[in-house]
Amino acid sequence: MIINSYKWSNKTILIAEDEDSNYRYLEMVLNKTKANILWAKDGIEAINMCKQHEPDLILMDIKMPNMDGLEATRTIKKTHPEIPIIAQTAYAMENDEHLSLEAGCNAYLSKPIKANRLLEVLATFLIGE
Repeated sequence: MIINSYKWSNKTILIAEDEDSNYRYLEMVLNKTKANILWAKDGIEAINMCKQHEPDLILMDIKMPNMDGLEATRTIKKTHPEIPIIAQTAYAMENDEHLSLEAGCNAYLSKPIKANRLLEVLATFLIGE
């Protein structure tokens, strides 16, 4: 499916990402879907924003300062087990996917993330494709 065919204006996506350039790329891709986008720069901020806004989906960077994405995922899943969390990491070690899923992530994407792949994975959770 092409990027412009995804329309999620009624959805909120939280992007937990400490690197500005990575966030800007994800924001650029997701803006085309009309989704409401929130930005957390570390795991602690992601937990707090999740409590405030209850997003429909979280894109969780694994390597972040203050609290990494795995710990943030475990914490969020305790109170919001229904929110899909998609792990994303540049450190695509063989064990990273296993650790992410074990922590409670629903799916895993390795960086660099291709726009179409990102949207396909998100669509699985946002519209059940």
